Amino acid sequence: MDMWMMPPLLLLLFPLLMWTSSTFVFYFKKFFYVAWMMCLALLGIPICLLKSGGRDVENMRVIRAMVRHVKYLLGLHIEVSGWEHLQTEGPYVIISNHQSSLDVLGMMEILPDRCTTIAKKELVYAGTVGLICWLSGIVFINRKKTSDAKSVMADAAKTMLDEQIILWVFPEGTRNQNGDLLPFKKGAFHLAVQAQVPIVPVVFSSYSSFYLQKEKQFKSGTIRLKILPKIETKGMTSEDVSSLSGQSHNLMRTAFLEISGSITHSNGPLKH
Repeated sequence: MDMWMMPPLLLLLFPLLMWTSSTFVFYFKKFFYVAWMMCLALLGIPICLLKSGGRDVENMRVIRAMVRHVKYLLGLHIEVSGWEHLQTEGPYVIISNHQSSLDVLGMMEILPDRCTTIAKKELVYAGTVGLICWLSGIVFINRKKTSDAKSVMADAAKTMLDEQIILWVFPEGTRNQNGDLLPFKKGAFHLAVQAQVPIVPVVFSSYSSFYLQKEKQFKSGTIRLKILPKIETKGMTSEDVSSLSGQSHNLMRTAFLEISGSITHSNGPLKH
């Protein structure tokens, strides 16, 4: 085949694969998502440097503004309920369930001002995305070293109060697509109790109706976000952390099953 015929052939093949192969769509969307986010980060880095001169939580505004359109490119729609619960004054801790890197899209949809997140240390090495995350004040922890994680959390509590910031934490500690919530790690709750600040739970509905990692499916769909009423920690001590974690888990699991509703996938209905 002549080389000059290859580009037209690829142009014809691409829509055919997009129409007939769900596996091709899955890998194309995944590649596009990562590549586009890295390009956006490359554009955002100089803006952050010009705006704030370096590492500053205010740079999260730049990320929020640049990322909000990405959901449309992936064929996703985001519905939010409970907006009023994010109007809490002063610093607080947001906790949410964690399913995939797509959580970033829902996060940026509702991200309050002066809010940053806690993320695994490996993210800082993710090229342009890692750099813009660092510039935006994201707190990186080494999940493999408990002593390091506790030290970072203690510093984060002090920073929250000193700089009046909001911290977003994923208490499951890892991505989870099993149709239910994993048990919560205690770090976020120690953080809130130590700082004596409220916890605001945010629940993402199941992605199983449009995104399945094992089955290699990535279709258009809707992400439902439900923001729950704040949970006060005033007067609590470290002895209350386990019950606080359990209470939060129960509330979030109930909301998760509610907003995921009748969403099902090839493995059957969501776990109740």
